[in-house]
Amino acid sequence: MSSANFPALLQKFFTERLIRQRQASSHTISSYRDAFRLLLQFAQKRLHKTPSRLTLEEIDTPLITAFLNDLETRRGITARSRNLRLTAIRSFFNYAAYEEPAHASQIQRVLAIPAKRYSRTLIQFLNRAEIDALLVAPDQRTWFGRRDHALLLVAIQTGLRLSELTGLRRQDVHLATGAHVRCMGKGRKERCTPLTKQTVASLQAWIKEPAKANPEWLFPNARGSRLSADAVEDLLAKHVAVASRSCPSLRGKRVTPHVLRHAAAMELLQGGVDRAVIALWLGHESVETTQIYLDADLALKEKALAKTQPISSKQGRFRPEDSLLAFLKSL
Repeated sequence: MSSANFPALLQKFFTERLIRQRQASSHTISSYRDAFRLLLQFAQKRLHKTPSRLTLEEIDTPLITAFLNDLETRRGITARSRNLRLTAIRSFFNYAAYEEPAHASQIQRVLAIPAKRYSRTLIQFLNRAEIDALLVAPDQRTWFGRRDHALLLVAIQTGLRLSELTGLRRQDVHLATGAHVRCMGKGRKERCTPLTKQTVASLQAWIKEPAKANPEWLFPNARGSRLSADAVEDLLAKHVAVASRSCPSLRGKRVTPHVLRHAAAMELLQGGVDRAVIALWLGHESVETTQIYLDADLALKEKALAKTQPISSKQGRFRPEDSLLAFLKSL
């Protein structure tokens, strides 16, 4: 394969395969883009060639394996993040198998790279006291504080993903009878999520705020543009730090935007909502995905334990060992 073909093949993978044929979401495209940017930067350092001069033969199994190992050792990513990068690479090589059948053996070796197994830990979520402390943390005397309060309330009540939350436009919010927000979720699936009276009141007050340069976005940045994921993570970290002063349990938690989504799910679960409804609420592909919330809900397990019959057992007494046997044992 000539050196000019690999860059063209990679470009076609994004423009033809992902965007035109699969109509992949912007989140998928950006995730795959970042994976290949990291891979090409690694290949450039290792092979001393610019990405535009690389050939498909050079993007082989040893290089990709070394790249994945480097992500874990030097960048410190988790096994789960490593597997996401591998998913992007596999998707490209599946496409390359049809476009470049002459490289079938190399492609099959790349596709045979196994995903890394990892331990599944219990999810992190916020309890009601932590939620209350976080919602009062923003200083609502300022424009940013009022925006952040409304954003956090919508996030915790609706359980929207970060991309869904920052992608909300004013036209996506319906605050009359049957109040709800409408979003385009994962897998390009549109869904509606109902709003509580408290959230409706907060949004009604927020929408009355003077619009920035672009009134399109529901939660814009200071310039009126869409909030970035980093900006949401930064404002959340700032408010968690404030909330931890009155709620010490927050100090030991790593609170991310996705933890707010988990908090919404746990509120529904502990309120007695069926798992199938929670899956619809969150936009999950399968009801089984909500199993992670059952696993993490200690209160639910304690209620189940309270319904069981106590096991009768007799407490034994400590009896010291015979002194002669103890002597022989010590030899």
